[in-house]
Amino acid sequence: MSRRTGIWSVLIAALLLVAFAATGAQAATLLSDDFEDGNATGWTTNGGSWSVATDGSRVYRQGGTSSDARALTGTASWTDYAVQARVKPTAFSGSNRFAAVLARVQSSTSYYYLALRSNNTVELKRLDNGSSTTLDTASVTVSAGTWYTLRLEVAGTALRGYVNGTLLTEAADTRWAGGRVGVATFYTSANFDDVEVTTGVVTPPSSNPPTSEPPAQPNVADGWASVNAWGQNGTSGGTGGATVTVTSASAFLSAIAQPGPLTVRVQGMLTLPGPMHDVTSDKTIIGVGSGSGLTGGGLNIGLPIDDDITAPPANAVHNVIVRNLNFRGWPDDAINVQMFSHHVWIDHNTWTTGSDGGVDVKRGSSYVTISWNHADGTDKNMLLGHDDDNGAQDIGRLKVSYHHNWFDGTEQRNPRVRFGDGVHVYNNHYNDTGNYGVASTENAGVIVEGNSFENVEDPFHLGEGSSGDGRLVARSNCFVNSGTGETGGSVGAVSYAYTLQPCAQVKATVTGQAGAGHISG
Repeated sequence: MSRRTGIWSVLIAALLLVAFAATGAQAATLLSDDFEDGNATGWTTNGGSWSVATDGSRVYRQGGTSSDARALTGTASWTDYAVQARVKPTAFSGSNRFAAVLARVQSSTSYYYLALRSNNTVELKRLDNGSSTTLDTASVTVSAGTWYTLRLEVAGTALRGYVNGTLLTEAADTRWAGGRVGVATFYTSANFDDVEVTTGVVTPPSSNPPTSEPPAQPNVADGWASVNAWGQNGTSGGTGGATVTVTSASAFLSAIAQPGPLTVRVQGMLTLPGPMHDVTSDKTIIGVGSGSGLTGGGLNIGLPIDDDITAPPANAVHNVIVRNLNFRGWPDDAINVQMFSHHVWIDHNTWTTGSDGGVDVKRGSSYVTISWNHADGTDKNMLLGHDDDNGAQDIGRLKVSYHHNWFDGTEQRNPRVRFGDGVHVYNNHYNDTGNYGVASTENAGVIVEGNSFENVEDPFHLGEGSSGDGRLVARSNCFVNSGTGETGGSVGAVSYAYTLQPCAQVKATVTGQAGAGHISG
């Protein structure tokens, strides 16, 4: 017997919403159809070849691959809800075809949709009078003959897309406030089953649910530095090698230049001869206690600059950890990451005075996490991508996570981003920023999420100086005596799991735990 509701059931469900709201119930079903009654009554189609067929159980099948096709149902008065369906693409007629679920449908050419594509992506999109706009995208393996559960949530201006219960795409859009639901294909044959529309949505568990608990102090690299890529599995630094404790600049410089894995414990403030000193691969550099660090010089993590190298070389510096250090009086950069260096974790450091960047990442470097640092009154703080003309090295790279950093009376570049995509700036605290917080330029893609801005007139914007606009998505941020920022474009979801803390709690957490002295060396 079919579970699809008829028109009277839909009306009854709508009336029950009032009762559910009054009693604190969290969800109500507006529509449910498993097609076991052998028909698709209540659905209207446009294009394709639709029928109720059998694939283990009864399914709603679209059998053609020579055009786009849609099937719609529901009522135009539905506003905030989730539409979910099991979807099985059976054949693609090309390399970028899709099957989708639709929400807030206005007509056969205007709606939001979550599309599972044959190029191994899922896309959250808007179709407006036949013109499509990508709001967010993420990577996911897509194979013909495999069942997937697609879920598209629409609540106010918030849109969220799930595949098999995992949140992969999300965006904000104001184009439509309500509308019908549907399923669709684009030059793809597919089976659809177990279509459900619910309201008072209970969101399925995702990889990054907000939590009110302060995050635990990390013992291993997270963010982009944790992702397996470029032949390196996460970031482990000097794990597996010897440990040395250094108390002089000469011993320190000798240690960081050695080949092979090594943990270098820095005891006391060491005065370096300046300006920059090379760090080799597979190193952990960690301060002892709260008062250890480097003055008079900085660390260079990377090969010498070579504009002719436009892809990661086999000998790129990689797998480096820098933690629990105080940086003072550097004449160039405190930390510079360059020339395709990858898997670098910069964590729980404090920098106070210097002539240029606190942490600059550039020239094709990637898979970097910058976390729990305290930037105290610095000017040019964190640059990502050094020049507008360096796209040959930077496009498709510069994947960096910035989280739980304290930007304390800094001036600019918190960070300033060129070209990097999937740059994730989350759960940081900004106070008394002089110029601007975050700048997205040169088609960079930046997610600004769950941050705390206090006395920051310009929290984030597009473009900077002579650099063209980038893309920036902002969500779940808090603003105290601050501007609201500038956003634009879409940014793909990051490919790692993370826990987002509510922005209202970020200030207390970050000011209490960021910087040197909060972890043991």
